[in-house]
Amino acid sequence: MRSMLLLAGLALGALPGLAHAQSAPTPTLRPDQVAFHDLYKELVETNTELSDGSCTLAAERMAARLKAAGYADADIHLFQAEGHPKEGGLVAVLHGTDAKVKPMLLLAHIDVVEAKRADWVRDPFTLVEENGYYYGRGASDDKAEASVWVDTLVRLKTSSFKPRRDIKMALTCGEETSGAFNGAEYLSKHERGLIDAAFALNEGAGGRLDAGGKPIALNIEAGEKFPQDYQLEVTNPGGHSSRPSKNNAIYHLAAALTKISQYEFPLEFTDASKAYFTRMAPLVGGEMGQAMAALVKDPADAKAAETVESDPGYNGMLHTTCVATMIDGGHATNALPQRARANINCRIFPGTSAQAVGDVLTKIVADPEVKVTLKGARSEVTKAPPPLTPAIMQPIESVAAKIWPGTPIIPVLTAGATDGAFMSPVGIPTYGVTGMFGDPDGNGVHGLNERIRMTSLYNGRDFLYEVVKLYAMQKQ
Repeated sequence: MRSMLLLAGLALGALPGLAHAQSAPTPTLRPDQVAFHDLYKELVETNTELSDGSCTLAAERMAARLKAAGYADADIHLFQAEGHPKEGGLVAVLHGTDAKVKPMLLLAHIDVVEAKRADWVRDPFTLVEENGYYYGRGASDDKAEASVWVDTLVRLKTSSFKPRRDIKMALTCGEETSGAFNGAEYLSKHERGLIDAAFALNEGAGGRLDAGGKPIALNIEAGEKFPQDYQLEVTNPGGHSSRPSKNNAIYHLAAALTKISQYEFPLEFTDASKAYFTRMAPLVGGEMGQAMAALVKDPADAKAAETVESDPGYNGMLHTTCVATMIDGGHATNALPQRARANINCRIFPGTSAQAVGDVLTKIVADPEVKVTLKGARSEVTKAPPPLTPAIMQPIESVAAKIWPGTPIIPVLTAGATDGAFMSPVGIPTYGVTGMFGDPDGNGVHGLNERIRMTSLYNGRDFLYEVVKLYAMQKQ
Protein backbone atom coordinates (compact mmCIF):
# COMPACT_ATOMS: atom_id res chain seq x y z
CA MET A 1 0.00 0.00 0.00
CA ARG A 2 1.51 3.27 -1.15
CA SER A 3 2.92 5.79 1.24
CA MET A 4 1.84 4.54 4.63
CA LEU A 5 0.56 1.76 6.83
CA LEU A 6 -3.13 1.53 7.49
CA LEU A 7 -4.26 4.31 9.77
CA ALA A 8 -6.52 1.87 11.50
CA GLY A 9 -3.59 -0.34 12.36
CA LEU A 10 -1.42 2.50 13.59
CA ALA A 11 -4.24 3.90 15.66
CA LEU A 12 -4.93 0.56 17.27
CA GLY A 13 -1.24 0.34 18.05
CA ALA A 14 -1.72 3.30 20.34
CA LEU A 15 -4.00 1.37 22.66
CA PRO A 16 -2.61 1.12 26.21
CA GLY A 17 -0.44 -1.87 26.93
CA LEU A 18 0.09 -2.98 23.34
CA ALA A 19 3.64 -3.73 22.25
CA HIS A 20 5.36 -5.61 19.47
CA ALA A 21 4.97 -9.32 20.02
CA GLN A 22 8.38 -10.95 19.74
CA SER A 23 7.11 -14.36 18.77
CA ALA A 24 4.00 -16.17 17.65
CA PRO A 25 2.96 -19.81 17.60
CA THR A 26 3.97 -21.78 14.51
CA PRO A 27 0.93 -23.59 13.10
CA THR A 28 0.95 -27.10 11.71
CA LEU A 29 0.01 -26.78 8.06
CA ARG A 30 -2.80 -28.68 6.40
CA PRO A 31 -1.99 -30.25 3.01
CA ASP A 32 -3.84 -27.47 1.16
CA GLN A 33 -1.89 -24.88 3.16
CA VAL A 34 1.38 -26.51 2.15
CA ALA A 35 0.44 -26.05 -1.51
CA PHE A 36 -0.46 -22.42 -0.85
CA HIS A 37 2.84 -21.90 0.97
CA ASP A 38 4.73 -22.94 -2.16
CA LEU A 39 2.80 -20.43 -4.27
CA TYR A 40 3.27 -17.66 -1.71
CA LYS A 41 6.97 -18.43 -1.40
CA GLU A 42 7.45 -18.25 -5.16
CA LEU A 43 5.74 -14.86 -5.35
CA VAL A 44 7.60 -13.34 -2.39
CA GLU A 45 10.93 -14.60 -3.70
CA THR A 46 10.31 -13.06 -7.13
CA ASN A 47 11.92 -9.63 -6.87
CA THR A 48 9.41 -7.03 -8.07
CA GLU A 49 11.16 -3.82 -7.04
CA LEU A 50 10.93 -1.10 -9.67
CA SER A 51 14.71 -0.65 -9.76
CA ASP A 52 15.87 -4.19 -10.49
CA GLY A 53 12.89 -6.53 -10.26
CA SER A 54 10.24 -7.77 -12.68
CA CYS A 55 6.49 -7.78 -12.14
CA THR A 56 6.26 -9.35 -15.58
CA LEU A 57 8.12 -12.43 -14.36
CA ALA A 58 5.92 -12.65 -11.27
CA ALA A 59 2.78 -12.37 -13.40
CA GLU A 60 4.03 -15.08 -15.77
CA ARG A 61 4.73 -17.41 -12.85
CA MET A 62 1.24 -16.90 -11.44
CA ALA A 63 -0.27 -17.42 -14.90
CA ALA A 64 1.59 -20.73 -15.17
CA ARG A 65 -0.02 -21.88 -11.92
CA LEU A 66 -3.47 -21.02 -13.23
CA LYS A 67 -2.81 -22.85 -16.48
CA ALA A 68 -1.61 -25.91 -14.54
CA ALA A 69 -4.90 -25.82 -12.61
CA GLY A 70 -6.86 -26.08 -15.86
CA TYR A 71 -7.50 -22.51 -16.95
CA ALA A 72 -7.70 -22.06 -20.71
CA ASP A 73 -5.33 -19.69 -22.44
CA ALA A 74 -8.31 -17.53 -23.37
CA ASP A 75 -9.05 -16.94 -19.68
CA ILE A 76 -5.49 -15.82 -18.82
CA HIS A 77 -4.44 -12.40 -20.04
CA LEU A 78 -0.87 -11.23 -19.48
CA PHE A 79 -0.42 -7.54 -20.26
CA GLN A 80 2.28 -4.89 -20.36
CA ALA A 81 2.48 -1.40 -21.79
CA GLU A 82 4.96 -0.32 -24.43
CA GLY A 83 8.18 0.85 -22.85
CA HIS A 84 7.55 -1.03 -19.59
CA PRO A 85 8.71 -4.59 -20.28
CA LYS A 86 9.22 -5.48 -16.61
CA GLU A 87 6.05 -3.87 -15.27
CA GLY A 88 3.52 -6.31 -16.65
CA GLY A 89 0.49 -7.77 -14.94
CA LEU A 90 -2.12 -10.49 -15.15
CA VAL A 91 -5.90 -10.67 -15.54
CA ALA A 92 -7.69 -14.02 -15.25
CA VAL A 93 -11.32 -15.11 -15.03
CA LEU A 94 -13.33 -18.04 -13.72
CA HIS A 95 -16.58 -17.93 -15.68
CA GLY A 96 -19.93 -17.98 -13.94
CA THR A 97 -23.20 -19.59 -14.93
CA ASP A 98 -25.43 -16.49 -14.99
CA ALA A 99 -24.49 -13.76 -17.45
CA LYS A 100 -27.11 -11.47 -15.89
CA VAL A 101 -25.09 -11.13 -12.69
CA LYS A 102 -22.18 -8.70 -12.98
CA PRO A 103 -18.69 -10.10 -12.23
CA MET A 104 -16.64 -9.47 -9.11
CA LEU A 105 -12.99 -8.41 -9.21
CA LEU A 106 -10.13 -9.58 -6.99
CA LEU A 107 -7.45 -6.89 -7.12
CA ALA A 108 -3.89 -6.91 -5.76
CA HIS A 109 -0.57 -5.33 -6.63
CA ILE A 110 2.56 -7.45 -7.00
CA ASP A 111 5.21 -4.73 -6.96
CA VAL A 112 6.96 -3.94 -3.68
CA VAL A 113 8.74 -1.09 -1.95
CA GLU A 114 12.50 -1.02 -2.52
CA ALA A 115 14.44 -3.15 -0.03
CA LYS A 116 18.18 -2.63 0.50
CA ARG A 117 19.74 -5.97 1.45
CA ALA A 118 22.50 -4.37 3.54
CA ASP A 119 19.91 -2.85 5.87
CA TRP A 120 17.89 -6.01 6.45
CA VAL A 121 18.63 -8.69 9.02
CA ARG A 122 17.40 -11.27 6.51
CA ASP A 123 17.48 -11.40 2.71
CA PRO A 124 14.34 -9.45 1.72
CA PHE A 125 13.72 -11.72 -1.26
CA THR A 126 14.03 -15.02 0.60
CA LEU A 127 10.94 -16.13 2.50
CA VAL A 128 12.20 -16.76 6.03
CA GLU A 129 10.14 -18.56 8.66
CA GLU A 130 11.05 -17.48 12.18
CA ASN A 131 9.16 -17.58 15.50
CA GLY A 132 5.79 -18.00 13.85
CA TYR A 133 6.33 -15.26 11.27
CA TYR A 134 7.12 -15.11 7.59
CA TYR A 135 9.71 -12.43 6.76
CA GLY A 136 10.31 -10.90 3.34
CA ARG A 137 9.62 -7.81 1.26
CA GLY A 138 6.00 -8.06 0.22
CA ALA A 139 5.30 -10.82 2.74
CA SER A 140 2.41 -8.67 3.86
CA ASP A 141 2.10 -5.78 1.37
CA ASP A 142 0.69 -6.98 -0.97
CA LYS A 143 1.88 -10.42 -1.96
CA ALA A 144 -0.08 -12.02 0.86
CA GLU A 145 -3.41 -11.08 -0.72
CA ALA A 146 -2.11 -11.49 -4.27
CA SER A 147 -1.10 -15.07 -3.43
CA VAL A 148 -4.48 -15.75 -1.87
CA TRP A 149 -6.28 -14.54 -4.99
CA VAL A 150 -4.27 -16.85 -7.25
CA ASP A 151 -4.68 -19.70 -4.77
CA THR A 152 -8.43 -19.05 -4.58
CA LEU A 153 -8.83 -19.29 -8.36
CA VAL A 154 -6.79 -22.50 -8.35
CA ARG A 155 -8.86 -24.06 -5.56
CA LEU A 156 -12.16 -23.10 -7.15
CA LYS A 157 -11.10 -24.50 -10.50
CA THR A 158 -9.74 -27.77 -9.21
CA SER A 159 -12.81 -28.33 -7.01
CA SER A 160 -15.11 -27.77 -10.02
CA PHE A 161 -16.86 -24.92 -8.22
CA LYS A 162 -19.46 -23.24 -10.46
CA PRO A 163 -19.92 -19.59 -9.49
CA ARG A 164 -23.07 -17.74 -10.45
CA ARG A 165 -21.07 -14.62 -11.44
CA ASP A 166 -17.70 -14.37 -13.16
CA ILE A 167 -14.78 -14.11 -10.75
CA LYS A 168 -12.07 -11.89 -12.21
CA MET A 169 -8.59 -11.33 -10.83
CA ALA A 170 -6.14 -8.54 -11.65
CA LEU A 171 -2.54 -8.55 -10.43
CA THR A 172 -0.89 -5.24 -11.25
CA CYS A 173 2.40 -3.38 -10.95
CA GLY A 174 3.28 0.19 -9.99
CA GLU A 175 1.21 0.77 -6.86
CA GLU A 176 4.17 1.41 -4.58
CA THR A 177 6.05 4.05 -6.59
CA SER A 178 4.77 7.53 -7.43
CA GLY A 179 5.20 8.33 -11.10
CA ALA A 180 5.78 4.73 -12.15
CA PHE A 181 3.65 2.95 -14.73
CA ASN A 182 0.56 1.73 -12.89
CA GLY A 183 -1.12 -1.43 -14.08
CA ALA A 184 -4.46 -0.73 -12.42
CA GLU A 185 -4.62 2.68 -14.07
CA TYR A 186 -3.70 1.12 -17.41
CA LEU A 187 -6.47 -1.46 -17.14
CA SER A 188 -9.04 1.14 -16.12
CA LYS A 189 -8.20 3.31 -19.14
CA HIS A 190 -7.22 0.83 -21.86
CA GLU A 191 -8.64 -2.59 -20.92
CA ARG A 192 -11.80 -1.61 -19.06
CA GLY A 193 -13.74 -4.59 -20.37
CA LEU A 194 -11.27 -7.04 -18.89
CA ILE A 195 -11.94 -5.83 -15.36
CA ASP A 196 -15.58 -4.76 -15.60
CA ALA A 197 -17.23 -5.72 -12.32
CA ALA A 198 -20.00 -4.86 -9.88
CA PHE A 199 -17.37 -4.35 -7.16
CA ALA A 200 -13.79 -5.20 -6.28
CA LEU A 201 -12.01 -6.60 -3.24
CA ASN A 202 -8.58 -5.12 -2.59
CA GLU A 203 -5.99 -4.40 0.07
CA GLY A 204 -6.49 -1.41 2.36
CA ALA A 205 -7.71 -2.86 5.63
CA GLY A 206 -7.09 -5.92 7.74
CA GLY A 207 -7.32 -6.55 11.45
CA ARG A 208 -5.18 -5.75 14.47
CA LEU A 209 -4.00 -7.98 17.29
CA ASP A 210 -3.04 -7.15 20.83
CA ALA A 211 0.41 -8.04 22.16
CA GLY A 212 -0.79 -11.55 22.97
CA GLY A 213 -2.08 -12.19 19.47
CA LYS A 214 -5.76 -11.72 20.29
CA PRO A 215 -7.89 -10.05 17.59
CA ILE A 216 -9.10 -6.58 18.54
CA ALA A 217 -11.06 -5.56 15.46
CA LEU A 218 -11.45 -6.47 11.80
CA ASN A 219 -11.47 -3.40 9.56
CA ILE A 220 -13.17 -3.00 6.20
CA GLU A 221 -11.97 -0.10 4.07
CA ALA A 222 -14.82 1.87 2.52
CA GLY A 223 -13.07 4.79 0.91
CA GLU A 224 -9.65 6.35 1.02
CA LYS A 225 -8.24 9.84 0.98
CA PHE A 226 -6.79 11.18 -2.24
CA PRO A 227 -3.02 11.83 -2.23
CA GLN A 228 -1.91 15.00 -4.00
CA ASP A 229 1.40 16.86 -4.08
CA TYR A 230 1.80 20.60 -4.45
CA GLN A 231 4.97 22.57 -5.09
CA LEU A 232 5.72 25.82 -3.35
CA GLU A 233 8.33 27.83 -5.25
CA VAL A 234 9.95 31.23 -4.73
CA THR A 235 12.31 32.76 -7.28
CA ASN A 236 14.56 35.75 -6.67
CA PRO A 237 17.39 37.62 -8.45
CA GLY A 238 19.70 36.65 -5.58
CA GLY A 239 23.03 38.35 -5.13
CA HIS A 240 26.06 38.37 -2.86
CA SER A 241 25.47 37.27 0.72
CA SER A 242 27.41 40.30 1.94
CA ARG A 243 24.53 42.45 0.68
CA PRO A 244 21.60 40.89 2.56
CA SER A 245 18.00 41.69 1.68
CA LYS A 246 14.79 40.90 3.50
CA ASN A 247 13.39 39.83 0.14
CA ASN A 248 14.96 36.39 0.53
CA ALA A 249 13.53 33.36 -1.28
CA ILE A 250 14.18 31.04 1.66
CA TYR A 251 12.53 33.44 4.11
CA HIS A 252 9.43 33.69 1.94
CA LEU A 253 9.28 29.90 1.69
CA ALA A 254 9.86 29.42 5.42
CA ALA A 255 7.05 31.83 6.27
CA ALA A 256 4.70 30.02 3.87
CA LEU A 257 5.52 26.63 5.38
CA THR A 258 4.92 27.96 8.88
CA LYS A 259 1.47 29.21 7.88
CA ILE A 260 0.58 25.84 6.36
CA SER A 261 1.80 24.00 9.46
CA GLN A 262 -0.56 26.04 11.60
CA TYR A 263 -3.65 25.52 9.45
CA GLU A 264 -6.18 22.73 9.98
CA PHE A 265 -8.75 21.83 7.38
CA PRO A 266 -12.35 21.49 8.64
CA LEU A 267 -13.31 18.25 10.36
CA GLU A 268 -15.40 15.86 8.23
CA PHE A 269 -16.96 12.42 8.52
CA THR A 270 -17.90 9.78 6.00
CA ASP A 271 -20.31 7.02 6.97
CA ALA A 272 -17.32 4.71 7.33
CA SER A 273 -15.22 7.03 9.49
CA LYS A 274 -18.21 7.89 11.69
CA ALA A 275 -18.88 4.19 12.22
CA TYR A 276 -15.18 3.66 12.93
CA PHE A 277 -14.99 6.21 15.73
CA THR A 278 -18.36 5.15 17.12
CA ARG A 279 -17.32 1.53 17.46
CA MET A 280 -13.72 2.19 18.41
CA ALA A 281 -14.66 4.49 21.30
CA PRO A 282 -15.55 1.73 23.79
CA LEU A 283 -12.58 -0.40 22.69
CA VAL A 284 -10.11 2.43 23.24
CA GLY A 285 -11.74 3.65 26.45
CA GLY A 286 -10.37 6.32 28.76
CA GLU A 287 -10.10 9.96 27.79
CA MET A 288 -9.49 9.15 24.12
CA GLY A 289 -12.51 6.87 23.90
CA GLN A 290 -14.71 9.47 25.55
CA ALA A 291 -13.44 12.11 23.14
CA MET A 292 -14.19 9.88 20.15
CA ALA A 293 -17.77 9.36 21.28
CA ALA A 294 -18.20 13.07 22.00
CA LEU A 295 -16.82 14.07 18.60
CA VAL A 296 -19.17 11.75 16.73
CA LYS A 297 -22.07 13.22 18.70
CA ASP A 298 -20.95 16.81 18.15
CA PRO A 299 -18.29 17.47 15.49
CA ALA A 300 -18.08 21.06 16.76
CA ASP A 301 -16.80 19.90 20.17
CA ALA A 302 -13.39 21.62 20.11
CA LYS A 303 -12.09 19.91 23.26
CA ALA A 304 -12.95 16.45 21.95
CA ALA A 305 -11.41 17.30 18.57
CA GLU A 306 -8.18 18.41 20.21
CA THR A 307 -7.91 15.12 22.10
CA VAL A 308 -8.63 12.88 19.10
CA GLU A 309 -6.40 14.91 16.77
CA SER A 310 -3.49 14.47 19.19
CA ASP A 311 -3.12 10.96 17.78
CA PRO A 312 -1.60 11.22 14.26
CA GLY A 313 -3.47 8.15 13.04
CA TYR A 314 -6.87 9.36 14.14
CA ASN A 315 -6.08 12.89 12.99
CA GLY A 316 -5.48 11.65 9.46
CA MET A 317 -8.99 10.20 9.33
CA LEU A 318 -10.79 13.36 10.41
CA HIS A 319 -10.06 15.85 7.64
CA THR A 320 -7.87 16.80 4.72
CA THR A 321 -4.25 17.09 5.84
CA CYS A 322 -1.29 18.82 4.18
CA VAL A 323 2.29 18.42 5.34
CA ALA A 324 5.70 19.52 4.07
CA THR A 325 7.74 16.51 2.96
CA MET A 326 10.71 17.91 0.98
CA ILE A 327 12.57 21.22 0.66
CA ASP A 328 15.47 22.55 -1.39
CA GLY A 329 16.85 26.01 -1.94
CA GLY A 330 19.89 28.13 -2.66
CA HIS A 331 22.87 27.42 -4.87
CA ALA A 332 25.94 28.57 -2.94
CA THR A 333 26.96 29.18 0.67
CA ASN A 334 27.98 32.78 -0.08
CA ALA A 335 25.07 33.79 -2.30
CA LEU A 336 21.52 34.92 -1.71
CA PRO A 337 19.13 32.18 -2.82
CA GLN A 338 17.73 32.52 -6.32
CA ARG A 339 15.22 29.74 -5.81
CA ALA A 340 13.60 27.85 -2.93
CA ARG A 341 11.12 25.00 -3.26
CA ALA A 342 9.10 22.73 -1.00
CA ASN A 343 6.80 19.78 -1.59
CA ILE A 344 3.50 19.69 0.25
CA ASN A 345 1.85 16.29 0.39
CA CYS A 346 -1.89 16.44 1.00
CA ARG A 347 -4.31 13.63 1.79
CA ILE A 348 -7.63 14.94 0.55
CA PHE A 349 -10.97 13.96 2.04
CA PRO A 350 -13.38 12.25 -0.39
CA GLY A 351 -15.50 14.66 -2.37
CA THR A 352 -12.98 17.54 -2.32
CA SER A 353 -11.09 18.42 -5.49
CA ALA A 354 -7.32 18.82 -5.74
CA GLN A 355 -7.82 22.30 -7.18
CA ALA A 356 -9.96 23.34 -4.22
CA VAL A 357 -7.21 22.32 -1.80
CA GLY A 358 -4.63 24.15 -3.91
CA ASP A 359 -6.76 27.27 -3.72
CA VAL A 360 -6.85 26.97 0.07
CA LEU A 361 -3.06 26.62 0.22
CA THR A 362 -2.65 29.74 -1.92
CA LYS A 363 -4.98 31.64 0.39
CA ILE A 364 -3.17 30.41 3.51
CA VAL A 365 0.24 31.40 2.13
CA ALA A 366 -1.07 34.83 1.11
CA ASP A 367 2.24 35.81 -0.49
CA PRO A 368 2.49 36.68 -4.20
CA GLU A 369 6.18 35.72 -4.09
CA VAL A 370 5.22 32.09 -3.37
CA LYS A 371 3.86 30.19 -6.34
CA VAL A 372 1.66 27.20 -5.45
CA THR A 373 1.47 24.59 -8.22
CA LEU A 374 -0.54 21.40 -8.35
CA LYS A 375 1.78 18.56 -9.34
CA GLY A 376 0.59 15.65 -11.46
CA ALA A 377 -2.46 13.90 -10.01
CA ARG A 378 -2.11 10.18 -9.34
CA SER A 379 -5.73 9.41 -10.15
CA GLU A 380 -9.16 10.95 -10.39
CA VAL A 381 -10.82 12.11 -7.20
CA THR A 382 -13.51 9.72 -5.98
CA LYS A 383 -16.66 11.75 -5.39
CA ALA A 384 -18.07 9.50 -2.68
CA PRO A 385 -16.89 6.41 -0.77
CA PRO A 386 -18.41 3.08 -1.85
CA PRO A 387 -21.52 2.15 0.16
CA LEU A 388 -21.37 -0.65 2.73
CA THR A 389 -24.55 -2.35 1.58
CA PRO A 390 -25.94 -5.57 3.10
CA ALA A 391 -24.83 -7.41 -0.04
CA ILE A 392 -21.23 -6.34 0.66
CA MET A 393 -21.26 -6.77 4.43
CA GLN A 394 -23.18 -10.02 4.90
CA PRO A 395 -20.54 -12.40 3.44
CA ILE A 396 -17.83 -10.67 5.47
CA GLU A 397 -19.85 -10.77 8.67
CA SER A 398 -20.93 -14.39 8.36
CA VAL A 399 -17.46 -15.78 7.63
CA ALA A 400 -15.73 -13.57 10.20
CA ALA A 401 -18.15 -14.75 12.89
CA LYS A 402 -16.99 -18.32 12.33
CA ILE A 403 -13.25 -17.60 12.35
CA TRP A 404 -13.06 -14.75 14.89
CA PRO A 405 -16.29 -14.99 16.95
CA GLY A 406 -17.07 -11.84 18.89
CA THR A 407 -14.52 -9.70 17.06
CA PRO A 408 -16.11 -6.41 15.96
CA ILE A 409 -16.10 -5.53 12.28
CA ILE A 410 -15.38 -1.84 11.90
CA PRO A 411 -15.46 0.13 8.63
CA VAL A 412 -12.66 2.61 8.11
CA LEU A 413 -11.67 5.48 5.86
CA THR A 414 -7.95 5.16 5.20
CA ALA A 415 -5.46 7.91 4.56
CA GLY A 416 -3.27 5.66 2.46
CA ALA A 417 -3.46 5.22 -1.28
CA THR A 418 -4.29 1.94 -2.97
CA ASP A 419 -5.11 0.95 -6.52
CA GLY A 420 -8.76 1.26 -5.55
CA ALA A 421 -8.28 4.91 -6.52
CA PHE A 422 -8.33 3.82 -10.17
CA MET A 423 -11.33 1.50 -9.86
CA SER A 424 -13.98 3.57 -8.12
CA PRO A 425 -13.83 6.53 -10.56
CA VAL A 426 -14.59 4.17 -13.48
CA GLY A 427 -17.60 2.66 -11.75
CA ILE A 428 -16.12 -0.28 -9.84
CA PRO A 429 -16.71 0.29 -6.10
CA THR A 430 -13.65 -1.07 -4.31
CA TYR A 431 -13.45 -2.34 -0.75
CA GLY A 432 -10.34 -3.04 1.28
CA VAL A 433 -10.67 -6.41 2.97
CA THR A 434 -7.98 -8.99 3.71
CA GLY A 435 -8.89 -10.70 6.98
CA MET A 436 -5.18 -10.66 7.83
CA PHE A 437 -4.48 -9.43 11.33
CA GLY A 438 -1.31 -7.52 12.10
CA ASP A 439 0.70 -6.60 15.17
CA PRO A 440 0.42 -3.15 16.76
CA ASP A 441 3.69 -1.96 15.22
CA GLY A 442 2.55 -2.46 11.64
CA ASN A 443 4.72 -5.54 10.91
CA GLY A 444 7.51 -3.59 9.22
CA VAL A 445 5.43 -2.85 6.12
CA HIS A 446 7.37 -0.39 3.90
CA GLY A 447 10.22 -0.64 6.42
CA LEU A 448 12.89 -3.11 7.42
CA ASN A 449 12.26 -6.82 7.98
CA GLU A 450 8.65 -6.85 6.83
CA ARG A 451 6.76 -9.78 8.27
CA ILE A 452 3.35 -11.39 8.77
CA ARG A 453 2.20 -13.92 11.34
CA MET A 454 1.76 -17.33 9.81
CA THR A 455 -1.55 -17.77 11.62
CA SER A 456 -2.75 -14.43 10.26
CA LEU A 457 -1.83 -15.39 6.71
CA TYR A 458 -3.54 -18.77 6.80
CA ASN A 459 -6.63 -17.53 8.63
CA GLY A 460 -6.87 -14.68 6.14
CA ARG A 461 -6.62 -17.18 3.30
CA ASP A 462 -9.48 -19.25 4.72
CA PHE A 463 -11.54 -16.12 5.30
CA LEU A 464 -11.10 -14.70 1.80
CA TYR A 465 -11.77 -18.05 0.12
CA GLU A 466 -15.11 -18.45 1.86
CA VAL A 467 -16.05 -14.81 1.35
CA VAL A 468 -15.34 -15.04 -2.37
CA LYS A 469 -17.54 -18.14 -2.64
CA LEU A 470 -20.44 -16.35 -0.98
CA TYR A 471 -20.08 -13.30 -3.21
CA ALA A 472 -19.80 -15.58 -6.24
CA MET A 473 -23.20 -17.13 -5.58
CA GLN A 474 -25.13 -13.90 -5.04
CA LYS A 475 -28.02 -13.30 -7.43
CA GLN A 476 -27.10 -9.65 -8.06
